[in-house]
Amino acid sequence: MTRRDAYVCGIDAAIDVVGGKWKVLILWALKEGSCRFGELRRGVPGVTEKVLASHLRELEADGIVFREEAMEGAVRRVTYALTPRGVALNEALGPLGAWGREHLLDGRGAHHDVL
Repeated sequence: MTRRDAYVCGIDAAIDVVGGKWKVLILWALKEGSCRFGELRRGVPGVTEKVLASHLRELEADGIVFREEAMEGAVRRVTYALTPRGVALNEALGPLGAWGREHLLDGRGAHHDVL
């Protein structure tokens, strides 16, 4: 699962898996169930196809996302879903999202003073 040989702590390892803006948003988009690539792209506004494809490959390599291919007639259908490890990671990210809403966003989506 790891891309590095050694981590300082568990948070260091987790951040290595979900680092960056898009991975946590991809995980959040997959929380309701499996999605096709186009559905994910629409569910994560602003992400490019190249970045989405790259992040999905990395999340798959880390055991967070499962990629399933199926033939429907002459068309190949690819769907992505969270693995049990991905579901657990999404659950762990829930309190972080709650903290962000409580401490950084008000009802209008504006940022509060962080200090």
